[in-house]
Formats: sequence, C-alpha cells, structure tokens
Amino acid sequence: MTVMFDAALAALREIVSPPFRNVLLKSLGMTFLLLALAWVGLDKLALSYIALNHPWLQLAVTYAAGLGLFLFLAFLIGPISVLVAGLFLDDLADVVEADLYPPGARGRAIPATQAMLMGLRFAAVSAGVNILALLLLLVPGVNALAFILANAYLLGREYFLFAATRFRPLDEAMALRRRYAPQLFFAGLFIAAFVATPGLNVLTPLFGVAFMSRIHKMLASGR
Repeated sequence: MTVMFDAALAALREIVSPPFRNVLLKSLGMTFLLLALAWVGLDKLALSYIALNHPWLQLAVTYAAGLGLFLFLAFLIGPISVLVAGLFLDDLADVVEADLYPPGARGRAIPATQAMLMGLRFAAVSAGVNILALLLLLVPGVNALAFILANAYLLGREYFLFAATRFRPLDEAMALRRRYAPQLFFAGLFIAAFVATPGLNVLTPLFGVAFMSRIHKMLASGR
C-alpha cells in the first residue's frame, strides 16, 4: 500500500513538469475548440426547428435550448478531454519511463490504430461512468459511491492496460491485468479521486499515465 502512495506522489510531481504542462495546454485547447464548434453547430440546428410567432415565447424557448445545450456540452468535457489527451499518451509515457528505466529498456509506442481504439475506449468509459452517475443522482448515498467504484474499476484497468501494452503484446497485457485485478482496483481509486474532483478531472489522463506506468513497473517485477 505504501508503494502505491509513493507512486501517486511521484505522479503528482510529474504532471506539473513542462512536458506534461504542454500536453495539458494542447489538449485543453483542442477540447474547447471542439466544444465551441459543437456549440455553434448544434445551436444553429436546434434553432432551425424553433419557429414561434410570439416573440417572448420564442425568446424563452431560445434561452431554454441554450441552457440545455450548455449542460449537454459540460457533460461532454470529460470524455472529449480524455479522447483528445489520448493522442499524446505515448509521448507522456515515454517521458515517465525515461525516469523509471535505463536507456534502451523503455516501452515502444503503441501502433496508431490500436492507440486510436484505446483513446476511443477511454472516452467511452468516461462517458459511460458519467451517464451512470446521472442515472443514480436520485438515489441518495449511492450515486457518489457508485461513481467512485465504477471509475476505480474501469479506469484502473484501462490505464494499466495502456502502460502494459507498451512492453508486451495485448493478450499478455490483458493476462497481467487479470492477474493483478485487486491491486489495480485499489490503484484505480487514486484515479477515481481525480475524476471526482472538479477542476482536477481534466488532469486525469496525465495522472493516469504517470501513475500506472509506475504501478506497471512494480507489478511486472513482482513487487
């Protein structure tokens, strides 16, 4: 347990380093650009179907549509930022591994097609957990716990799989993930804490890579 806390602290220090800050700025910029384009397109589409004769009613419906669109896009910030950051995960993992491994022992970049599929899976997991949280909003005392546990389980698995795949074939990485499932669930709680904290949730991909790269090294060596 202590080594996981040490790995989490080391990952926190890593995500404020210049390479990670650069990726954060790029991913946030691309995320908000995509959201702005989506806002303009969906707003025009929604208003094209609204045609009321009464000006006050038209204004009220327009504002209601704008509010609904804002809430919808706010919900998408997490999944889209995860998807965009997925474009840079290999670069971040390479930075982390440079501190963990001797020269020549670092992992290999994941093939582009597989990396794209992983990025889509990260985004799908993020969206799915958020949808689950929305569905459980009306269940007091359960929604927050379900949100944390689902994130711990799913994101712990996915980020470890990414870190492991840089060193071994996908089937071997999945076997290693199954072998250490309890440890990965506990490690996933650290990532879930990021997801559950407003403002920090956009840092989840950065922390997930820095943290799970260290967890992979420990588990792969049998520690």
